[in-house]
Amino acid sequence: MKKVTIRTLQAMKDAGERIGMLTAYDATFARLFDQAGLDAILVGDSLGMVVQGHPHTLPVTLDDMLYHTRAVARSVHRAHLVADLPFGTYQVSREDAVRAAVRLVAEGGAEAVKLEGGRDFVPVIEAIVRASIPVMGHLGLTPQSFHKLGGYVVQGRGEEKARRLLEDALALEEAGCYAVVLESIPAELAAQVTGRLRIPTIGIGAGPSCSGQILVCYDLLGLDPSFTPRFVKRFAELGQATSAAVARYLAEVRAGAFPATAHSFADPEIRLVPPAKDGDE
Repeated sequence: MKKVTIRTLQAMKDAGERIGMLTAYDATFARLFDQAGLDAILVGDSLGMVVQGHPHTLPVTLDDMLYHTRAVARSVHRAHLVADLPFGTYQVSREDAVRAAVRLVAEGGAEAVKLEGGRDFVPVIEAIVRASIPVMGHLGLTPQSFHKLGGYVVQGRGEEKARRLLEDALALEEAGCYAVVLESIPAELAAQVTGRLRIPTIGIGAGPSCSGQILVCYDLLGLDPSFTPRFVKRFAELGQATSAAVARYLAEVRAGAFPATAHSFADPEIRLVPPAKDGDE
């Protein structure tokens, strides 16, 4: 079992081999994904929505990210492990950003960090890279900026916006990013960016021409059937399967069918004493 590193991902890009990446937030899913042969796993701040129940990612804290990154890191032995820098940890100062990135690596067990934004964050990226921490960029629909963007809408439409996004991507590469996530941009633009960059691009809602793809694992597994953006393909329907399993369990509990005697642990040293009758001493 050969460990996947940033050099592995670059070699895959150079060879035209597609990179498979998913999010994970706990040890169990991380173990299953790692054993399945995923190339990279992201502990995403999307945990704010799919794990914590928030409407967006903004409430996620660095402590939250550290907790979930540690859990995932305990189960990942092959895949490259990336952790998101949450909102507020890198927007104020380079010092804050480096401190947060160091904690995610030193305490959380991440091998790289991801942050959102274009040329405005080049000084931050350069500072983190100087601290010997690999940085994955993120362009297009950047969820931490959804207030500024006016919601979760496709980015990079129109010649001027496409040009700016390409320039941002080139700036991130020059600043030292080893890969860039492209989220919710036109497929033609994603193909152009992928062709211009030396480093890998990881697409989500950005068409098939990126160097690799990423999905939120809960979406891939169909754990929330009500969430159906166009770019998501559900490869399983575990939400329905889970509800059905719970319904069967509940029915058997109420019917007294579970646990059956065969499922129970017998202890020959325990003898049942009949209940005392009225008047017995």
